[in-house]
Amino acid sequence: MIKKHHKKTTRNLHKNRRKRYFFRRRVVLVILVIALIGTGLYLKQSITYYYALYFNKFTHKKLHNSEKETLRIQKIISDNLDKTYGLDISHYQNKEDIKWDSLSIGNKTIPLEFVVMRATMGNKSADKHFGEFWEQAKKHNLIRGAYHFYRADEDPIIQANNFLENVKLESGDLPPILDIEKIPRRKTNERLVEDLKVWCKIIEETYGQKPIIYTYYHYYKDFLKGEFDDYPLWLANYNDVPSPSPDDHWDFWQFTESGIVYGINTKVDLDIYNGSLWSLKSLTLD
Repeated sequence: MIKKHHKKTTRNLHKNRRKRYFFRRRVVLVILVIALIGTGLYLKQSITYYYALYFNKFTHKKLHNSEKETLRIQKIISDNLDKTYGLDISHYQNKEDIKWDSLSIGNKTIPLEFVVMRATMGNKSADKHFGEFWEQAKKHNLIRGAYHFYRADEDPIIQANNFLENVKLESGDLPPILDIEKIPRRKTNERLVEDLKVWCKIIEETYGQKPIIYTYYHYYKDFLKGEFDDYPLWLANYNDVPSPSPDDHWDFWQFTESGIVYGINTKVDLDIYNGSLWSLKSLTLD
């Protein structure tokens, strides 16, 4: 009996030891798994950064302008250091060509504070990159603006509705922008001005603020001058001049279509706002 009892005790002892051994292994395994998950979560940001650094690099291309254009741009920038700079883009810029967190000019000394994007065109068209560009600009704390490319022979009411359906402006965004640069083929110039005022009225009634008028200096002088004097004015002028207009007030100046920006691998339109950043923010929607 003693021998039999001794064998049973030994078996139970070995059985309990095996249970404790496997239990300890499971506990150690669970601790290792938790530690690995915790380390992965803790290092997630660093891992993402180094992955982007080594496997998803953004390589800045070396873009160049003619010596004449380079000197003209440098002079304009040096003469307007007290003003605020931005750019405007559309689907002509590829999404992968833009690194949104490092946009600057002047050898990276002047940050770009605002970005204007083409949103819609004519009665029905919309820019294919607008949605993503719009969100990226907000994510990187840039003042945003959206513009409608007006097609002179199409309907102003339908065009206004096209813009309103595709663009949802928020507080802190620039007022809507009307881009007009084409002469109508089937309308008189007088009818064009009437239609532009219809577009502006619909937009103004929606947002409670006058839209910004964008056009080339000579187009404004020849067709629009005297008709939109109380609207914010954005003029394009790429000539070697000290300002976009010799005799008119201006709010924005698109001074080149060959801007070289640190953070963008293609040339873009560059703009000056005729005031400080604080002044620009006061122009935005409430």
